[in-house]
Amino acid sequence: MAEPLPEWFLAPEGGWKAEDLDRLPPGTPRLELIDGAPIVRSPQVVFHSAVMRRLANALELTAPPELGVQIEMSIVLGKRQRPEPDIVVYRKAVSEAEAHRRTFYLPEDVVLAVEIVSDESYERDHETKPIKYAKAGIPHFWLVEDDGAGQPVVHVYELDSTTASYVPTGIMRDRLKVAVPYRMEFDLASLVR
Repeated sequence: MAEPLPEWFLAPEGGWKAEDLDRLPPGTPRLELIDGAPIVRSPQVVFHSAVMRRLANALELTAPPELGVQIEMSIVLGKRQRPEPDIVVYRKAVSEAEAHRRTFYLPEDVVLAVEIVSDESYERDHETKPIKYAKAGIPHFWLVEDDGAGQPVVHVYELDSTTASYVPTGIMRDRLKVAVPYRMEFDLASLVR
């Protein structure tokens, strides 16, 4: 006999909304909200975890002082949209006290959203999330994949404001070198060593 769903997992009256994620009880698994549906984040494989941590560190080391880098922070894109990119590069808040209590960012705060593809999130990372990030006006999006041999490949996209969609600006295999959202260059193999 299957266990009943926990009380917190039942949709609130009127369906799930972005702010509902801040009211979940302690011990609740991490969730993101896509089209009003809660998505339970699955356990990460070593490739995903290592690339996320090391890429976030590389982004932070090269970021100008007005930008910050966080991992696994959600972005409220709308009433029923609160995806959680693996890495977010954001404009720092004026009040550092306020910044330390945040549970999400708004699209206008975000300059880069990074998704590291896993088997479980493949469709969301390739199809759903890029469309939602672009429509929200997030200027840069990166999609990071395992090349099949354990090396990261970074697909770099920039927002075309005329079409409100992303256009590819590069596929980085050995070295990541970009001028936007800020100048950075580093060896991609260092993300998995």
